[in-house]
Amino acid sequence: MMTEKFSHYDTADYLKTNEDMALYFEACLEENDPTLITHALGAIARARGMTQLAKDTGISREGLYKALSADGNPEFATILKVTRALGIRLHAEIPTI
Repeated sequence: MMTEKFSHYDTADYLKTNEDMALYFEACLEENDPTLITHALGAIARARGMTQLAKDTGISREGLYKALSADGNPEFATILKVTRALGIRLHAEIPTI
C-alpha cells in the first residue's frame, strides 16, 4: 500500500510581496478573529524574517514565535510593536449606512 505524504503548509511561503502581505492581513482583519489576526502577523513576520523583526521590536525571536503562534495571546503593545516594525498600519473606519 502506498502512503501519501503531504508537505507542511505555511502561509509565509506564499507571501512574496508587500502587496501580498497587506492583502492577506486586510482579509484576516475583516474576519474579526483575534487568533486569525495573530496568525497572520506571525506568517508575515516569518515571510519577512523573524531575526530582523526581533531586532526592530526589541522582543526576542523566541518571544515573537510564542506570541504569534497559534497558541499565542500577545498583548496589544506587542501587536503594535510588530505592526510598526513590519510597516503595517492599523486604521479605523466607520462604515456609512
